[in-house]
Amino acid sequence: MPDNDNKPILINEEQRFRLLIDAVVDYAIYMTDPTGIIISWNSGARRFKGYEEAEIIGQHFSRFYTEKDRAAGLPQRALSTAAREGRFEGEGWRVRKDGTQFMAHVVIDAIRSDTGVLLGFAKITRDITDVTQAQLALEQAREALFQSQKLQAIGQLTGGIAHDFNNLLTVILGNLEIVRKRMPGDPKLAQLLDNATQGALRGVSLTQRMLAFARRQKLTSESVQLPALVQGISGLLQSSLGPSFHIQTSFAPDLSPVLADVNQLELAILNLATNARDAMPNGGRILIAADERRDTPASPQAAMKPGRYVCLSIIDEGEGMDEATLASAVEPFFTTKGVGKGTGLGLSMVHGLAEQLGGRLLLLSEKGVGTTAELWLPVAQAQVSEKAQVQDSASLMTQELLVLVVDDDSLVLTSTRLLIEDLGHRVLCASSGAQALELYESNQDIDLVITDMAMPQMDGAQLAKLLRDRQPTLPIVLATGYAERLEGFATQLPRLTKPFKQIDLVKAIGQTMK
Repeated sequence: MPDNDNKPILINEEQRFRLLIDAVVDYAIYMTDPTGIIISWNSGARRFKGYEEAEIIGQHFSRFYTEKDRAAGLPQRALSTAAREGRFEGEGWRVRKDGTQFMAHVVIDAIRSDTGVLLGFAKITRDITDVTQAQLALEQAREALFQSQKLQAIGQLTGGIAHDFNNLLTVILGNLEIVRKRMPGDPKLAQLLDNATQGALRGVSLTQRMLAFARRQKLTSESVQLPALVQGISGLLQSSLGPSFHIQTSFAPDLSPVLADVNQLELAILNLATNARDAMPNGGRILIAADERRDTPASPQAAMKPGRYVCLSIIDEGEGMDEATLASAVEPFFTTKGVGKGTGLGLSMVHGLAEQLGGRLLLLSEKGVGTTAELWLPVAQAQVSEKAQVQDSASLMTQELLVLVVDDDSLVLTSTRLLIEDLGHRVLCASSGAQALELYESNQDIDLVITDMAMPQMDGAQLAKLLRDRQPTLPIVLATGYAERLEGFATQLPRLTKPFKQIDLVKAIGQTMK
């Protein structure tokens, strides 16, 4: 009789428990027997996985795992862990009835009788796809920020080194010119000077690549038609790549012109094509293509202003790059080539050029398949050209000038003085902005000022402003080792790019004094 009295209460409790479990829709809750066969199913499981209770009861729970995870034995390992330790917890991809996948957080608890016999397992699954994707997006944003900050720091370091190196090359090239003019006509000495000059010019090329990565090179922006530009260097490209390579081009009809520096863009295409060649040691096909894009790339590494761009692609069918190599590809001095076969500055130069022009370099690569280098360049809104129309400077330099030269580097100061004096002018030298102001106060007949841009305490732009306040028509030339961002009237001042030779001084002086 007591058993009959208690039975209705037990049934009510079981029904109440079932209703509670079935009411949970945010979690898939079900039970399996000790072998993993499903013996119960709630509405949350039906919602997550897409199976009705009648079609899933009696099936093995491993059907929710991916084929890869089943082959690796993950379902059985999860049950073994739960049976041994009482609980299993983990995350992984699971498969719905329709074949779609979701990221799941899974908890499996072992259910035992009072005597310790394993009765089965209780399994709770939660869909964490949205959380996982949000976390992944956050990690990608953090990685993109880290890479951007790292490249910015490397760029600042590289630009500073290149600036100092340009000062040294200015001294070397200037003194070599003076020595060449004053030495006796000895062919052997002339050959030595030629070799020294060629070595210095190689150093100039190296610093230009470093400044390109640091986005501090002086660019001459103009409207460029890519099909015509590529056609113009096709002979150079083919001779550089060799006979075992076939270059194909594919340009969209009516392709808009881009805003770029012609010389630097040609060098960038040559660098990208050379990289494609090196990825295909047995030769092959290299495709150069371009089309207009109105949307910016979706890659988090490609944060660009919305607008119209032309995407220039250099595509190879070579070895490709793994993720680690791809992540470091644009870092300066990083190279996978043998010793002496590459400077590691090719891609970093292209990267810096693209960013300085307002675009971006994107590298897409798959190991064993090939690499696509995408150079995104802004569409030219109008026919823009910053090319200076330099007159015949010789006719402008017949009269003797009094030139004030300002530079905090004594070697550069001396070299510049010798080059200008060799042109027949008188020179006053100042090693700082303050000293330059003092010299100007006591020498009101100064005809021209050539000042270094990067100086401590008072830079060249600040000095130029103070001198123009005293004499609004005073001709001033800014000498710089890289393209600083100037403001105000200083942006209109003529520039002398370091390292410079005597002919560059002749042109700068003639253009400024005209």
